[in-house]
Amino acid sequence: MGRISTIETMGALDGPGIRTIVFFQGCSLRCLYCHNPDMWDSSGGYETSPEEVAKIVARYKPYYGDKGGVTFSGGEPLIQPEFLLACLKACKAKGVHTTLDTAGYGFGDYDEILDYTDLVILDIKHEDPAAYQRITGFSIDGYLAFKEAVSRKNKVLWLKHVVVPGLTNQPAHIKALKAEIFSFGNIAKVELLPYHTMGAHKYEKLGMTYKLAAYPEMDMTKLAELQESLLRCDLSDMK
Repeated sequence: MGRISTIETMGALDGPGIRTIVFFQGCSLRCLYCHNPDMWDSSGGYETSPEEVAKIVARYKPYYGDKGGVTFSGGEPLIQPEFLLACLKACKAKGVHTTLDTAGYGFGDYDEILDYTDLVILDIKHEDPAAYQRITGFSIDGYLAFKEAVSRKNKVLWLKHVVVPGLTNQPAHIKALKAEIFSFGNIAKVELLPYHTMGAHKYEKLGMTYKLAAYPEMDMTKLAELQESLLRCDLSDMK
């Protein structure tokens, strides 16, 4: 048994094709720009079984086509490794493509989890240890352990990074981020995501302080320029 926050069907933004997204409850990190603080508490959400998750996922299999499937997101799926593995196995048994959307910060042995994962969407918080700790509240060591496992397993990767004006948009950082990104092997996609304040109201509702309240949202034109700068190296050579 495990705890999830919600299940979204017919999603088109969390991996290739049409997907069912299973949002796991609980996360160890406390990212400054997180827009889902309601998923932090590991005791929140509701309890369910891998079999029930797979049953819901399989129900929408006719819509997945050649590219779609299930995405396990959060929160952070890796903090419930046994439940995640059981869900992955149950969905693979039904012939469903599996994607893990993660910050790479969890518990347990990642190898078997990755054996049942077709695609990893990895959120790189920061490549610098001090900045990583400032943004997440935790050491970069956990991320590095997952990076080692996912690289050794040569999993197909979509990499993403949130750009916050005044925090993660400096040219020196983008240059260092580029080096970090291309230290991975099997890269299929890289995407810079704009910082936004759409989740700020959740902090107020939960009686929490939103620490980036004074930071502006990311300008989309500038984001496009950073994306172009980041991808001047041809990704097709990395596939």
